[in-house]
Amino acid sequence: MADIAFLLLIFFLVTTTMDVDKGLNRKLPPWDDNPIKETSTIKEKNVFVVLVNGQDQLLVEDEYMDVRDLRQAAKEFIDNNGDGSCDVCKGSRSPESSDNPAKAIISLQNDRGTSYETYIKVQNELVAAYNDLRDELAQSQFGKPFDLLGEDAKKFVQDKYPQIISEAEPVSLGGR
Repeated sequence: MADIAFLLLIFFLVTTTMDVDKGLNRKLPPWDDNPIKETSTIKEKNVFVVLVNGQDQLLVEDEYMDVRDLRQAAKEFIDNNGDGSCDVCKGSRSPESSDNPAKAIISLQNDRGTSYETYIKVQNELVAAYNDLRDELAQSQFGKPFDLLGEDAKKFVQDKYPQIISEAEPVSLGGR
């Protein structure tokens, strides 16, 4: 009888599936015990403001925008090279937009009523803008996509296009 109970126990343990909670696949920046103390002020033109209201509408730089257009707008902002200091940027060098990718900050703020679907779409489009710029640079400099580069080459590309996304705590921006 004990053998049968043991076999049944093994059978149910092997055949039963466990529900695993799935979360967001986001990699947080590494913890730094010595945070960099900013002494300089940030120019308003170096901040790309993205607001998402409770009705899942985007307000980007004071203009309504569709999520599908967000990636291209973010790429143009990051790659602008307004001060001419970026040697790999191909932007329009508009004096009203960011100085260079190292100074370009994307500020994202959501409403408490924003749906998770829209939140994830916006996050993905902003990260994809950086990934596209990094891939383009990796292809032109090394002839490979960014993911296939060695550590030194990846560091070079990441230094040229550092990912700076600031996410503020959700507030009531309007809508619902």
